[in-house]
Amino acid sequence: MAKPDLGEKDVLNPEEAIRYWNFSRRKFHVFLEKTDGKDFIAYYKKRVLIIRLAFEQYLLKNPDVKEGLANGECRQGKNKA
Repeated sequence: MAKPDLGEKDVLNPEEAIRYWNFSRRKFHVFLEKTDGKDFIAYYKKRVLIIRLAFEQYLLKNPDVKEGLANGECRQGKNKA
């Protein structure tokens, strides 16, 4: 059985969210620790889950957050000639 596409899932774990939106892993985990996220974060026991559609709406309303969480360019690519 094939894994569903991340865009088809309703709920993402933090690692899936990082891959889906191409966020910086470090910045996203700091964001999750500092935000209350009551509109887009769900908890299952100790797991943190991101409600994809609610988080997409949050990012549309707060484009500066999405820009701040974006993964930068690879440093190795800058050094190559």
